[in-house]
Amino acid sequence: MKKYFSKEIVIGLVTIVSLGLLYFGLNYLKGANIFKPTNLYYVRMPNVSDLQNSCPVYVNGFKVGIVRDIAYDYQSGKNIVVQISLDKKMRIETDSHVEIKSGLTSGAYLNLVLNKYVSTYYQTGDTIDGIAEKGIMDKVSEDLLPQFEAILPRLDSIVQGIQFLVNHPALTQSLEHILAATANLELSSRELNQLLTKDIPPVVANLNQISSDFTVVSAQLKQMDLNATMLHVDNTLQNLEKATAQLNGKDNSLGLLLNDRSMYDHLDSTLVNASNLLLDLKLNPKRYVNFSVFGKK
Repeated sequence: MKKYFSKEIVIGLVTIVSLGLLYFGLNYLKGANIFKPTNLYYVRMPNVSDLQNSCPVYVNGFKVGIVRDIAYDYQSGKNIVVQISLDKKMRIETDSHVEIKSGLTSGAYLNLVLNKYVSTYYQTGDTIDGIAEKGIMDKVSEDLLPQFEAILPRLDSIVQGIQFLVNHPALTQSLEHILAATANLELSSRELNQLLTKDIPPVVANLNQISSDFTVVSAQLKQMDLNATMLHVDNTLQNLEKATAQLNGKDNSLGLLLNDRSMYDHLDSTLVNASNLLLDLKLNPKRYVNFSVFGKK
């Protein structure tokens, strides 16, 4: 079999194919599509902090291209020229500008701000003005750090005040009182638990017994003849009324005694005479009693 290619030609072809694949692969990893037609523009930037090759270019949040190259302008010595590759269909109005921005996670990127008030456009290869926007760390160092430095003396005073409060004896006493109150509360809680577990059940049992007794008494009251009882009470009241009428009348001895003054006076004089008689009997017993003493047998 005849060999159409020598070993050197085969090695050369493999090398060319490998280099081509490497080139296409690197551009693909950088986000550049070499098969897609693009236009090249240049951006004059005063500062390209954190900006690198293959960084995206956005218009209103939509990616329209990438950064192809970054070079320092040695002729002017003032600016840095950034080469950007944009989609072929992307047209840029004159007096538009490019801003460099940075995010917390996405890194630096370019934001193309279009001028919608004109009808003329930049041509491919033209230079666009760029603005370096302050990054997050720049804003922190310029805005927040001075405020933080102004707050530091006050913060020191606050720390000293807190330290004074922490070391003050009143705070220690308050903590001791709180601990004592907590201990008392715990003791009260234990006593309450003991009361609920030991003392309350007997009381509840007694209440249940009393309720049962009341139920029995209520049943007995239901069985009683209340009409007969009320009749007896009515008869008793009538008899009491009659007795009261007799006591108020003068047709009986007790009524005369209570209502007739003369009978009361006679009775009183009789009692007085009886009292005098007893007194005289006590003082002069010989007037009423004779004693005979017998001699010896």
